[in-house]
Amino acid sequence: MHKVLHVGPDTCSVVSKLLKEAETEAWGVEPYDIEDAGIDCKRLVHRGIVRVANIKFPLPYRDKSFSLVIVSDAVDYLSSRYLNKTLPELARVSSDGLVLFTGFPGDPKAQTTEPSRYGRPAKKRSTAWWARFFAETSLEENTQAVKRFAKAAVQDNYKPACQVFQLDSYV
Repeated sequence: MHKVLHVGPDTCSVVSKLLKEAETEAWGVEPYDIEDAGIDCKRLVHRGIVRVANIKFPLPYRDKSFSLVIVSDAVDYLSSRYLNKTLPELARVSSDGLVLFTGFPGDPKAQTTEPSRYGRPAKKRSTAWWARFFAETSLEENTQAVKRFAKAAVQDNYKPACQVFQLDSYV
C-alpha cells in the first residue's frame, strides 16, 4: 500500500484520481481557500482526506507518514525564509521521497499580470539555485528516481513544462 500526500492547488482533483489507483491511499493539503471549490472537493475536506492549510507552518502529520509527497505549484510563491522551513517539513513526513514541481525561470507563460493567490508573484528559481538550496538544507536528489523519470520521459516523448526534482527523504 502506497500512502501519497499531494500538496498544491488542485489537490482535490489529484487526490480524487489517486484514490482510484489500486494499492494507493491518497491525502492532500490545499494551500488556498476552497470557498469556490466544487462539492466533491468540499466532501474530501469534510472527510479529512484533504486539509486546507498554510504550508508555511508545520504539517500535522507524524514523521514518515507518507511513502511519497508530491508538491506542485506551491513552493514558487514562498520566500527563502519560509522555503527553508517548508521543504524540510515536507521531506520529514515522507518515507520514500519527495517530488517537487517548480516553474522554469524565464518561462514566458509564467509571466502574468494578475497576482497569485499568495499575493505575490511566483519566484522562478534556476536549477542551480535549487541545487544550492537542496545542499544547504541537506536534501539530496534521488538518483534512481531521476534516472527512471528521465527514461520514462524519453519513452513517452514527455517534455515537462516545469522543473521536476525527485528528492530523498531525511534518514
